[in-house]
Amino acid sequence: MTKEIISTDKAPPAIGPYSQGIKVGNLIYTSGQLPIDMKSGQLVTNDIKKATKASLDNVQAILEEVGSSMEKVIKTVVFIKDLEDFVAMNEVYESYFSKKAPARSCVQVAKLPKDAIVEIEVIAQA
Repeated sequence: MTKEIISTDKAPPAIGPYSQGIKVGNLIYTSGQLPIDMKSGQLVTNDIKKATKASLDNVQAILEEVGSSMEKVIKTVVFIKDLEDFVAMNEVYESYFSKKAPARSCVQVAKLPKDAIVEIEVIAQA
């Protein structure tokens, strides 16, 4: 199978030696998306709901670049700085996956790149 690099200017560029996403066969793997608001270019740091929305908007942009969508997500991984924000994060997260929710892992981490408060990655069908 051929590995296709996914790149879009509608999501933040990689800040290291990795791709925004990879498509292999019928699967898409996104890199973890920080909560960077693409309109302002700024990292959302003080509001978990706004941060979750920004991360998921970036995931959505990557999926849409290759003709996929949030409805085709089969697995997500959420890295969150503080599990006290779990309920608030879920309120926003649920709005992106209102029908058939994907499988998910959510873990609290000590630190994320750029000192972000959340990072989200997905696996989706093409």
